[in-house]
Amino acid sequence: QVQLVESGGGLVQAGDSRRLSCAVAGRTFSNYAMGWFRQAPGKERDFVAAVSWRGGSTRYADSVKGRFTIAKDNAKNTVYLHMNSLKPEDTAVYYCAATSKPLQVAVTPRAMDYWGKGTLVTVSS
Repeated sequence: QVQLVESGGGLVQAGDSRRLSCAVAGRTFSNYAMGWFRQAPGKERDFVAAVSWRGGSTRYADSVKGRFTIAKDNAKNTVYLHMNSLKPEDTAVYYCAATSKPLQVAVTPRAMDYWGKGTLVTVSS
């Protein structure tokens, strides 16, 4: 059974940094693209960042470009989201997801095959 387990959420101040982790269990995703999405209260789930597990190519939403970095640790089967210069509008539940589709399409929730349960990040002003 495939499991994606997020961790690292919490309450932070505006301007702070935070690292989210997504531990992958149950299979290897060597041919997959891994993504982070977020959903703020009352809003749709939005793309944040994605990485190709094999080659390491990345994609970012414009709203986080230059502030967030997605990275992977093949040995630990873990994907990270490094978040810097956090803003109150970054407040959301952050979800890790995986897809067998190419990285270029791993930017929309319906393209993803597997999901974690999410971790809440709250940024206070």
